[in-house]
Formats: sequence, C-alpha cells, structure tokens
Amino acid sequence: MVKWLVVALVTGGCCGVVGALFHIGVERATELREAHPWLLWCLPAAGLVIVAFYKLTRTEGQGTNDIIEAVHHGKPLSIWLLPAIFLGTILTHLCGGSAGREGAALQMGGTIGRHAGSLFNLDDRDLRTATMAGMAAFFSALFGTPLTATVFAIVVISIGVVYHVAFIPCLTASLVSYWISLEMGVAPTRFAVAAPELEELMLLRVAALGVGCALVSVLLCRTLQFAEHQMKKRLPNAWLRVVVGGCAVIALTYLCGTRDYNGAGMDIIAAAVEQGTARPEAFLLKILFTAVTLSAGFKGGEVVPSFFVGATFGCVAGPLLGIPAGFAAALGLAAVFCGATNCPLASIFLSVELFGDGGLLYFALICGISYMLSGYNGLYSSQTILYSKLKAQYINVHTNAHHAGEPVDPFRQEGTAGDGTSPGEKT
Repeated sequence: MVKWLVVALVTGGCCGVVGALFHIGVERATELREAHPWLLWCLPAAGLVIVAFYKLTRTEGQGTNDIIEAVHHGKPLSIWLLPAIFLGTILTHLCGGSAGREGAALQMGGTIGRHAGSLFNLDDRDLRTATMAGMAAFFSALFGTPLTATVFAIVVISIGVVYHVAFIPCLTASLVSYWISLEMGVAPTRFAVAAPELEELMLLRVAALGVGCALVSVLLCRTLQFAEHQMKKRLPNAWLRVVVGGCAVIALTYLCGTRDYNGAGMDIIAAAVEQGTARPEAFLLKILFTAVTLSAGFKGGEVVPSFFVGATFGCVAGPLLGIPAGFAAALGLAAVFCGATNCPLASIFLSVELFGDGGLLYFALICGISYMLSGYNGLYSSQTILYSKLKAQYINVHTNAHHAGEPVDPFRQEGTAGDGTSPGEKT
C-alpha cells in the first residue's frame, strides 16, 4: 500500500504539472490560431516539423496503441515519446489540424508512469500498473474527471477485464494530478444541462437515440481506420503524406466555409450541449476532418473528436425523437464515446462528472445500447475484447480485427486457449 501510494504521488505530481502545462499550451495555441487565421496555411510546414522530430527521437509510428501494448505485454516506452507528442499536438492545434488531446494524454501519462515506476525498480508487472496510473493521472489533469480517468485506465486495455489491482494507484494519481492542475489554473471540463424527469416514453426515445449513436460510433471508427490504411498505402513516404494531408485540411476548410472543424472544437460541443444548436452536417464533417488529420501523421487524439461527433449528432437527432436538443447532445456525447472506446462504465462516470447526476439512468441506458450495438470496432486497434457482446462466450480478439476476419489471440503465447474458450474452460 505504501509503495503504491508513493509511486502514485510521484506519478500524479509529474502528470499534473506536465498535463497542466500541456492544457495551457493547447489553449494558447487555439487562441493564437483564432486570432491569426493565416496560421492554417502553415499546417503542411508544421507537419514536416512533426515528422522530423519523430524521426529525430526515433519514436516514429508510436502512439496510443503502444501504451496499450505496454500494459498488455510490458513493451518498453521511449521517454522521447513525451516531448514528441507534446510538440506534435501543440503544432497540430496551432495550425488548425482536427484532433483532440486525450491521445496525447494517454501517451504522455503512460510514458511518465512507466518511467516513474522504473525509478522505484518495480518489476515488469508493477510497471504495467504504473503505466495505467500515469494514463489515468494525465487524463484527469486535462479534463478534470478523476473518477472517469481511473475507471477508463483500468478497463480500456482489455474489455471484459478490470485491473482492480490498479484502482488505488490510478485513483490516487488522478486525484493528485487533478489538484495540481486546479492549482495551476486549469478549469475542469463541465457543462450545464437539464435532464428531464424519468418516464417510460422518454426511456424509449433515449433507447432509439442510442441505436443511432452506435451506428455513428461505428462510422467514426471505420472511417479513421480506413483513412489510416489508405494514406499509408497510397502515400508511404511520411514527408509527402503529411504535406498532402495538411493541404487537404486547408482545402476542406475553405470548401466548408467555416473553421468549426479545425482544432478540438470544444466551443461547438459547448454550444450543442448548453444551447442546443448544431449544424446537421457537423458530425459527418468532423469525422472527415479528423480522419484526414490523423491519418496524415498529425498528432492529437480521437476522444475529443468523438465528443464533438456525439454531441452534434445528438443535438440534431434528439429533437426528431422528442428529446430536448441540449440533453440529447449530452446523451450523444457519452454514447458515441462509449461505442468508440467500448467502455460503458467509464462512459457513465464521464456523464456524471461532465453533466451532473441528473438523468443518470438515461445515460446508463444509452451507453449500454451503444456498447452492445457498436460491434467490435474501436479507436484503438491494440485493445482486446475478451468476451462477446452478444453472448457469454470468450472470444479474445483485437478491436477491429474481428470484423476483418483476423483470428488474433494476443495471449496465446501465455498459455491461453486459442479456440474461443477461456483457459479455465479449456482445462
């Protein structure tokens, strides 16, 4: 207990300071971009700087999936990933790339946690727990959601397994980083939304919206995966790929006639939730902008774009079902996040920390439906889904690989059965 409290304090302290600086950096970059619209034209040049820095630090190709692999298999993480993703995300937001920030949070937090654990000479298994603590701490510092960050870190790795051993380290690190970020002036992400009274008809309407959110989450994940595959296949040169992608984002921005889809788009999310206003096509265009940005090699994350997509879709689709626009936007945000990450419990906690506990059963219902109907898609291809979403059957497949027909069993070398049964069932 003492060991983990000490490790969590060190990890949370480091993540809190770096996370607050990162949050402030992204906010300042966004303000500069809005004050100087010409910065959008610098996006291809920013992409070249990002590629150069990743090559220089030998972290090319590393991302959130490597953090998940570090927990799965103890894969080592280069400390250079920390400055690489920090700089890359700041430059992406400064010049108008469409990306979030939690991908950077998981990467930087996981890197800090693993190296903090190394300072205490932790063994391989404990280093994996320290990695999760860092992921949770950095997520908490950025969004001000310590409970969501804790649950997300211990369930996102393998869907169907909860790493209970990491609960206290993750929660302690999250609370420490949250307190430090508050002291450094980072306001937690919160939205004001009114939930309707619990009634049968509204539950049915919310359930119907959940079906739509599941489909939107599938569209988001499939589009990101398709864009990444096609960009690497058709433009294997990283330098050329990032320039072409940057030019494509510039062209799309001027074709759309708005800059709503550049950057993270937190103002659009706030407008959808708190004012009940969103363009009907906003969620589709955000998917397109994000897919082009990330597949080209720019840095950031996919979770805030999933917030944007879910909030704008819910804001538009909700009133058609008789749900107030603002509340439907909040429901859509949680449900699309759930479908894209396959983390229903974390999504429910997220709804409480972002919107309050009003309408909790509505959020639980829509997250459950979105999880069940979103298939085995996901934002992170290294994530594994251990049990079928439709029956009590052990399947152990990589996210996205199941639909591609790839019989992937990442634990086969550790003695796990590879024929659809758990080790206990095999015995």
